[in-house]
Amino acid sequence: MAKILVFGQAQFGQRVFEGVLARGHGVTAVCVPPDGAGRPPDPLKAAALEKGVRVVQRKSYRGAEAEAEVAPGAADAGVLAYVTQIVPGNILEAPRLGSICFHPSLLPAYRGGSAINWQIINGEKTGGVTLFRPDDGIDTGPVYLQKTITIGADDSAGSYYYGRVFEAGIAATLESIELVLSGRAVAREQEEALATYEPLCRDEHAVVDWGRGVQQVHDLIRGCDPSPGAHCRSGDAMVRMYGSRVTSRLHRAEPGTVLAISEAGVEIATAGGSVLLAKLGVGGKKLAAAEGAGALGLQVGARLAAGTLPRA
Repeated sequence: MAKILVFGQAQFGQRVFEGVLARGHGVTAVCVPPDGAGRPPDPLKAAALEKGVRVVQRKSYRGAEAEAEVAPGAADAGVLAYVTQIVPGNILEAPRLGSICFHPSLLPAYRGGSAINWQIINGEKTGGVTLFRPDDGIDTGPVYLQKTITIGADDSAGSYYYGRVFEAGIAATLESIELVLSGRAVAREQEEALATYEPLCRDEHAVVDWGRGVQQVHDLIRGCDPSPGAHCRSGDAMVRMYGSRVTSRLHRAEPGTVLAISEAGVEIATAGGSVLLAKLGVGGKKLAAAEGAGALGLQVGARLAAGTLPRA
């Protein structure tokens, strides 16, 4: 029986933790982010407490105090299963066999914390998952295992992650743990010449320009769905957009013009085509598109403005 140190959060981390236990291994500790005010308990934390496994919650893992609390040297291997905090190299390397980290792209492409968003925004048709040995860089360590995953033409960041990446990523993470523990893992250095890095996808990246081509607009909306939510303006109101589909309508309307409003959604003109939106975000609420259009007072023929950054 091996001893595993688990870093992670959410259902992904929970499933990896449970998979480790199901394979007969022990867990020295589970490290999750601090509790958020008013939020339900993290699923990984809840699962660890139920199994009587020690839970560590820290804002920072830097320094001797953090290393002493985590006690990474007691583990045979560390695993990072959906980690958003920085874990320093002294902790990553302390387990007997080092650590294994999950990343939702085919490294070295799309390093960074918003890899799924940017793959879809950039119109990629193929993505994947990578398990690698992390170091002090950002997603720069040698690769143990990669799996290729198709990105659907209408996949959003959410549907791609939950529908395609989630199960495949859990399986690949557990497979990599066994490869490392058995000594069968082969670490392959990443090709730095092929590396790309994208920043966290935020509101400044989610501004819709209706004058761009229909595919670019569609890719931006779905790549920012559900978060941060691509946005434009209707008068003084910010409008966020979700559930984009490209339509086959031919039109001569100006980009940003509302072409149709129905139970199917709201259709908006772009350069060279149009998109049909299933939902609109209005006043902090995500509404069926027709309901959202009513709340905004949108009618066919109205014109939406290119997005601007939200007011502070």
